[in-house]
Amino acid sequence: MAAAPFSPSVTKGGFIFTSGQIYLKDGKLLEGTIEEQTHQVMRNLQAVLEEAGATFNDVVKTTIYTTDMSLYGKVNEIYATYFTESFPAREMVSVKELPLGAVLEISMVAFKD
Repeated sequence: MAAAPFSPSVTKGGFIFTSGQIYLKDGKLLEGTIEEQTHQVMRNLQAVLEEAGATFNDVVKTTIYTTDMSLYGKVNEIYATYFTESFPAREMVSVKELPLGAVLEISMVAFKD
C-alpha cells in the first residue's frame, strides 16, 4: 500500500498544523473505551507536536471530529487533562464517517514564536 499523501504536521510562519489523528496504536485502531481511545489520540498528537518542537501549551486551536455526539462529555473529560494553561479555541463536529471506521479524530494548530 502506498503511503498516504499527507504529512503528520506542517510548519509555516510559526504555526504548526497537525494532520488529524485517530486512535492508532502499533498501526491498528486501539480497541477499548472512548476514554482509552481519546487518550491514544492525544498521545499521538503529543508525538506529532513534539516532533515539530511544540507541546500542548503551544496549541491555539483544535478540531474534534466524531461520528457520535453522545461521546461529547467523555471526550471533553479526557481532552481537558492534557492542558495546563488556558484552553485552545475548539469545535467538535459530528461527521458521518472517519478513516478506518474510527469514531474520533482530532487535529490541532499550535504556534511557536
